[in-house]
Amino acid sequence: MKKVIAVEEGLSHIRSTLEREGYSVVKTGSTGKIDATVITGMDENMMGMQDISNKSLVIDASGKTANQVLNDLKQRL
Repeated sequence: MKKVIAVEEGLSHIRSTLEREGYSVVKTGSTGKIDATVITGMDENMMGMQDISNKSLVIDASGKTANQVLNDLKQRL
């Protein structure tokens, strides 16, 4: 079964890389089973906690290339 990755808006280069690698990509805030969420880092609050409503793995994509995010996902999922 394909892994489902929620990708924050504005990360289209990461979205297209993940889709090309066979991941199912949805928008953040989508319902259903999500294996990981990729954010820009803008959703972090002052305490360093992400504002993500599901309990999936969270990858902060700020300062990373699409391939670095892909490698993070492969290593951590």
